[in-house]
Amino acid sequence: MSITYDQAKQKLYEMMDNPNLIKHCLAVEAAMLAYADYFEVSKPAKTKWAIAGLLHDADYQKYPDKHPAVIVDWLKKQNADPDLVNAVAAHGYQFGVAPETLMAEVLRAVDELTGLIIAVALVKGKKLDNVRVESVLKKIKDKAFARGVNRQDIKRGAQDLNMSLEDHIQHVLVALQKISDKLGL
Repeated sequence: MSITYDQAKQKLYEMMDNPNLIKHCLAVEAAMLAYADYFEVSKPAKTKWAIAGLLHDADYQKYPDKHPAVIVDWLKKQNADPDLVNAVAAHGYQFGVAPETLMAEVLRAVDELTGLIIAVALVKGKKLDNVRVESVLKKIKDKAFARGVNRQDIKRGAQDLNMSLEDHIQHVLVALQKISDKLGL
């Protein structure tokens, strides 16, 4: 891998200044790290998982119509490992890029879910500690709540990881609770 975590973080802040979008990237990074531990990936691979989470939406603020092509091109120019490039390129089901690794599947699975969990926290006293799996499940059913969150992607993500939706939510929720200070929640 020719890109370091520090380079990835610098690139994120070069491309993005919206605090909420940055927090989303940090949330996805935390979920990726939690799953890296869950799947017992090696330390070098764990860093790649963190970078994938951190950079997956790096180009979204400046280039929403080209997302994720701009950040994918940058990764290629940095000679990033092909599996990292694939994970970022395939992080949304709508992008039409097949995930080639577990890292890419996990990134797909956690992206929308982190957004929904944070939205639930915002209505639960702005505290992630107030969020429970049951409250997230209830909000998944409420189509008027956090309308931008794709519920099908959340459900499909759990299926792709061969996990129950409840276990998947619990796993990501705990990861976000661990960085609640960074998220201001």
